[in-house]
Amino acid sequence: MIKRIVNKQLGELLIERGVINQRQLEKVLIVKQEKGGLIGEILVELGYAKEEDIAQALTAQYGFPYLPLNNYEINAEIVNIIPARVARQYLLIPIDKIGSNLTVAMSNPLNTQAVEDVELMSGCSVQTFVATASDVKRAIAKYYKEKE
Repeated sequence: MIKRIVNKQLGELLIERGVINQRQLEKVLIVKQEKGGLIGEILVELGYAKEEDIAQALTAQYGFPYLPLNNYEINAEIVNIIPARVARQYLLIPIDKIGSNLTVAMSNPLNTQAVEDVELMSGCSVQTFVATASDVKRAIAKYYKEKE
């Protein structure tokens, strides 16, 4: 299994790419501390970045493949591998499983804690794809609605 070595945080990456500036990042971190939430989502809420900017930055920097989820059909058995609350907590959705490899689409693939938790839960090696937060939320709403 390949352990991902990720030294740069999402905020730093977006500053380097000229998507946001340091002052905007500091504001985002304050909001995150006060209200919680994911940095990428806060950036979008505050209007500092578009979801696509974030997905493209992750794709360009780390080579995570980008997966638009809109026209992707996910098998119910695959969805059952990860509980709804975990999918919502980490904003991710399982999309495929081949052998002991589980493919997961998530808005922040730099969240190594999420990846490790999913690996422990599923007993699989996780391969990560990037998707926008709203794509993942729509997929979670669609695929987990019956299970609520």
